[in-house]
Amino acid sequence: MEPDAIGPEAFDQLVRDALDQLPDQALELVAEIAVVVREEPEPGATEPGQLLLGMFRGIEHTRTGGRVPGSLPDVITLYRRPILAVCRTPEEVGPRVLKVLGHEVGHAFGLSEGQLRAHGWA
Repeated sequence: MEPDAIGPEAFDQLVRDALDQLPDQALELVAEIAVVVREEPEPGATEPGQLLLGMFRGIEHTRTGGRVPGSLPDVITLYRRPILAVCRTPEEVGPRVLKVLGHEVGHAFGLSEGQLRAHGWA
């Protein structure tokens, strides 16, 4: 799907809607994580041919039991253009945003790719 099919403001609203749909147990954790949208990953963030839809940067909640005082906040970044690229219709974008957000929240909880797949978040 073309990147202009859903502009940045409409995409941001889809992210807010996805945040509202997260399970209750994730809301406490997400309240301590910055969720941001970028157009695309930074150069060099991926291997050639790899499509990165989102990324969690921080310390897994299971390792610390929460944010370490004085540390930088954890961040989930969603990449608008790659997410739109994997969607065929505008109706697919909202559910895809929720899936990518849920996947990155899972990483914040310390879940592996295999565990995320088993729970339907990959």
